[in-house]
Amino acid sequence: MAFESTFKAIDNTLRHDDGCSTALDYVEQSSWVLFLKYFDDLELTREQAAELEEKPYERIISGDYQWNKWAMPLDATGRYDSKSALVGDDLIEFVNGKLFPYLQSFTEKYEPDTIEYKVGIIFTNIKNKISSGYNLRDIIEHIDELRFQTAENRHEMTQIYEDRLRQMGNAGRNGGEYYTPRPLIRTIVKSVNPQIGETVYDGACGSAGFLCEAYTYMHGKPGISSSEEATLQLKTFYGKELKGLAYIIAMMNMILHGVQSPNIIRTNTLTENLSNITPSEQKNVILANPPFGGSEREEVQQNFPIKSSETAYMFMQHFMRMLKAGGRAGIVIKNTFLSNGDAKLLRKKLLEECNLHTILDLPSGVFTGAGVKTVVLFFTKGEPTQKIWYYQLDKHFTKTQPLTEDDLADFLALQKTKADSENSWSIDVSSLGEDYDLSVKNPHKVEEVDERTPEEIHESLAALHAKAGTLLAEIETIIEEDEA
Repeated sequence: MAFESTFKAIDNTLRHDDGCSTALDYVEQSSWVLFLKYFDDLELTREQAAELEEKPYERIISGDYQWNKWAMPLDATGRYDSKSALVGDDLIEFVNGKLFPYLQSFTEKYEPDTIEYKVGIIFTNIKNKISSGYNLRDIIEHIDELRFQTAENRHEMTQIYEDRLRQMGNAGRNGGEYYTPRPLIRTIVKSVNPQIGETVYDGACGSAGFLCEAYTYMHGKPGISSSEEATLQLKTFYGKELKGLAYIIAMMNMILHGVQSPNIIRTNTLTENLSNITPSEQKNVILANPPFGGSEREEVQQNFPIKSSETAYMFMQHFMRMLKAGGRAGIVIKNTFLSNGDAKLLRKKLLEECNLHTILDLPSGVFTGAGVKTVVLFFTKGEPTQKIWYYQLDKHFTKTQPLTEDDLADFLALQKTKADSENSWSIDVSSLGEDYDLSVKNPHKVEEVDERTPEEIHESLAALHAKAGTLLAEIETIIEEDEA
C-alpha cells in the first residue's frame, strides 16, 4: 500500500531528527505536511471543476505558498525542479518564518465558519518541530507521491491515518486519552443510526473519531442531494476538545475525512454551567468516550447538580443536558459507573430522565494497553427506563488480536429485537434496589466453583510444590555440568 510504505519511510526519517522523539511527534509533524498536500489536491480538484463549468476559481492558499511553489516547484515541462527546491536551513527558514505566519493570518482575514479560518486555527496551534531541512525535504518528497483526487485514494489514506492515530494512542497516556478503537466506534454509530438533518455532538472529541465515523456513515447513504451535502458539511457535526494536540489532529482528521469546515472548538467542556445550556444548543445525537479517572477543581464541580470529582461523571451529566428530548446517545464509560456508590444519584437520574435501553459490556482488552473494563450506554432522552437489555462481549483481545467489527456483529443483530442469548439478557428496572446497581450479571453463565475439599486442595498444592522442587534441581544439575 502506497500510503503505508510512505508513512513508514517518513517515520524512519523523523527518528533521525533532533526535533522529534516520540510517536506523538511523528504523527503531529507528518500530519501538517500531509494536510498541506491534501489541501493542494483538494484545491486542484475544485480548480478543474470550475474550469469545466467555465467559472473562475481563486485558490485559498495562493502565490509562493502553494505546494508546487515552495514544496515541490515545477519546471517549464511540469516536472519537479529539484535545483530550485528549498532545502536545508533555507527550507526551515521559509517554513517557520513565512509559511506558518501566512497560514496563521487566515484567522484574522476570514470568518470563523469558513475553511480558511479553520486552516488558520490549525497552523496557529501547531508548530514545525522538524529541525533538519534535509529531513523535511525528504518528507515532502515522500508525501508528494501520494494522491488524494479519487474517493479510493482518500479512503485508503484515512484508513492508514487512523492506524497512525491508534499507534499514537498506544504510545502513552497523552495519546491514549483520545483514541477509541474504530471498530467499536463504527458499531456504536450503526447502533445509534444518525440521520441527515440531525445534529451530532461529542464534547470530549479527542481525534474526532466519532464525528469522522458518523460523517462517513451518513455520507455513505445513496442519493444524497446537494442541500443534504451542505447540511452535512456545515450544520451536523459539533465537537469540543481541551488538549492542544488532540484538537489539531481532530481538525485535520475531519478535513481529511471530507468535512471541509469542522465545527470543533478548543475548550474545557466541564467549565460550562449546565444551567446555562439552552434548548437551541442541544443536539439530536451524542457519541462519546469521555476521559475517566481525572479530576477537576472544586469551582468546576459546582457546575453540576450531582457533585463528583470524577470527570466521566461530570461528562455524563453534560451529555444528558446537551441531548434534545427524543435524542439518542452512545457513551463509553468505565464499568465501575454501574455499581460505584459515588455514581448512585447519577444512575438514578439517568434511569428517571432517559430510557437506558442497552448496556454493552466490553472486556478489558478492547482498549489495548489501558487494562480497564468499559461499557457502552445506549439511551434515549425523555422517558424513564423500564427495561434494560444487556449484551456481554465474551472474547479475549490482545495487541496482536484486536477488536474487529465482526466481533460485534452478533450484538448489532440481537439488539434489533433485544433477544435473549447466551451473551444477552434483560432486566426490569423495578427489580433494582435503592442503590440502582446496574452491574453486569449474566444469568446464563454459572460461575465455576471449586468443589474440592480443603484436604484435596492441600494435596494438589503439595504436589505442585514437589514438582517445582524437582524442576529446580534438574536446572541446577544442568548448570553445574555446563560449568564443569
